[in-house]
Amino acid sequence: MSSNGSSKPKVLIVDDRGFNISLLTSLLRDQYRLMVATSGREALRAAAVTPPPDLILLDVMMPDIDGYEVCRKLKADPATQAIPVVFCSSLDSNDDRAKGLAAGAVDYINKPFAAADVLACLRRHLSAPLSRTA
Repeated sequence: MSSNGSSKPKVLIVDDRGFNISLLTSLLRDQYRLMVATSGREALRAAAVTPPPDLILLDVMMPDIDGYEVCRKLKADPATQAIPVVFCSSLDSNDDRAKGLAAGAVDYINKPFAAADVLACLRRHLSAPLSRTA
C-alpha cells in the first residue's frame, strides 16, 4: 500500500521528452498512479503536492534546472526529502551515476532502459519502509 493511503503508489515521472514520458507511462500506468512533469521547476512543484509522490523517476538533462540540482533541492526540503528519487538518464558513465547518488538519489537507471529493470527498481524502492508520515 502507498504511504498516502491509496492501494497504488504514486510515481512522478520527470522528463522533457514526450517519447520517454510515453514509454514510462505505458509501462507503469497499470501498477501506479502517475504524475508527469516536463521540467525541473514543474518537478519541484509536483513533488510538493499533498500527498506527495511515493517515488520520483527523474531525468538529468532538462532545459531549466538539471536533475542533479532538482534532486539536491528535494533532499534539502523537509517536505520532500524522504521521497526516493531514481535517476533515469542517457548519461551512463560511472561519474554520472556517482554524481546522481551523491545528489541524494537511491538508484540510477540508464536509458535506453529495459522494462523489467525499471519495474524491479520501483518495486525495490517502493517496498522499503518509508520514514515520512502521510
